[in-house]
Formats: sequence, C-alpha cells, structure tokens
Amino acid sequence: MFAEVYQIVQRIPIGKVATYGQIVRILGTRDSRRVGHALHANKDRKVPCHRVVFADGSLAPGYAFGGAKIQRLKLESEGVKFKGNKVNLERCRWSR
Repeated sequence: MFAEVYQIVQRIPIGKVATYGQIVRILGTRDSRRVGHALHANKDRKVPCHRVVFADGSLAPGYAFGGAKIQRLKLESEGVKFKGNKVNLERCRWSR
C-alpha cells in the first residue's frame, strides 16, 4: 500500500495540496492512518509528501522532513496560499 500512496502523491502538482482523505478515497480504503504512516516512513525526497494536509488545511506537526514549519515553507515556495495557519483549500486543493 505504501507504494500506491507514493504514486498518488507524486501526481499532486506544484502549487496544489491534497488531504489525507482525498488520498484515502483514491486508494479505495478508509484507513487514513495508513496513509499517514506511509508518508511518515517515506525516505524518497522526490515524493512530495509536503503536499498532503489535514481535511481542514492544517499542516502535519510530525512532517517527516522537518516538521510543520518546513512543510509550510515548502508549500509557500510552490505558491500554495494560506489563511492564517491553514492552507487555503478553496484555492489550492488538488482536483484530480
């Protein structure tokens, strides 16, 4: 399942984000924790794990490559817009 998660996440374009729930629905499962485990276990920096956020646009405090601060910096560098501490999902949610 981890490989499937990585394949989906690699399709999220620059400037967009997906929620854990979106990834779960694409996979056809209900286990969002497994998606989180897959992203946290990822060692390949080519998989843009930073583009996956919580359903309300919150960032992952346990982002594997440096925490929420680094995740936000990466997203902002790609043009992702924020409303306060959350991603503006109305503007930046990926629709596959």
